[in-house]
Amino acid sequence: MISFAFGKARAARLDAEGRAAAQNRTLWGDALRRLRKNRLAVVAFFWIVMMVLVALTGRMWVPIIFGDVMYPDSTIAATMSRLPPSWQHPFGTDSLGLDVMGRIAYGAQMSLSIGVIATMISTTIGLLLGSLSGYFGGLFDAVIMRITDMFMAVPYTLFTIALLAVLGPGWVNIFMAIGLLGWTSICRVVRSAFLQVKENDYVSAARALGASDFRIILRHILPNSIASVVVYSTMSIGTAILSESALSFLGLGIQPPEPSWGLMISEGQTWLASAPWLVICPGAAILTTVLAFTLLGDGLRDALDVKGN
Repeated sequence: MISFAFGKARAARLDAEGRAAAQNRTLWGDALRRLRKNRLAVVAFFWIVMMVLVALTGRMWVPIIFGDVMYPDSTIAATMSRLPPSWQHPFGTDSLGLDVMGRIAYGAQMSLSIGVIATMISTTIGLLLGSLSGYFGGLFDAVIMRITDMFMAVPYTLFTIALLAVLGPGWVNIFMAIGLLGWTSICRVVRSAFLQVKENDYVSAARALGASDFRIILRHILPNSIASVVVYSTMSIGTAILSESALSFLGLGIQPPEPSWGLMISEGQTWLASAPWLVICPGAAILTTVLAFTLLGDGLRDALDVKGN
């Protein structure tokens, strides 16, 4: 009889703890637990963290290990030119005798900075216009969507090249050009999320209680729409890095002596037959980094998909 009562009390305690744990669960907490189970997303996350650390600390350890990788020494450039990969130079050297691995580490700072800043600009513009379009509808929606259609009708790369031809090359103009032209897709994503969320009962209740439109957007609709923005913004960082590499390859991006992954490929294509590492190594850096952001975005999309879990 005592054991039965003890078992019943224990079951009641476990049931109470389970209910308390369920009440403390949040959308982001559940998403993090689901994200941990996605091995590709976890690997992509750690790769991105590693690249960020390389970008932040590269200028401290690269000169110590690989020497100056920006300004070549003319006295040793001839003897160090286009050396194949070795223990001393894991990715070989370029045509000026500069270490390729060190220049890739320097280039990571440029590529990641431009990718993140350009995505922040495009996300801010897209979030503002998409929220106004989705919430107010009517004339706001018609005008903003027609402007969006106009921007989407123009080839993105061609428009960016034309804008940089006017502004001139340089990293500031690059992230401005990419950020100001990359907001259209995010705007449509935000508009779609707002159209769906604003029909919920809690939004109608807040409006009936006299809440202002600004409060309804910030406190009720935006927090429940931000998941799709986070997913798309994560993928957009990879797209921005790819765009920066393409522009640098064409000579409209980062200018020498500052290293850039796209610029390194452009400089190495002349020696593709005799020194393929000059193209393969920076190309692999672009491929793995862009792929990591794409896989992390896919993982976040699956983790934040409440209906699919």
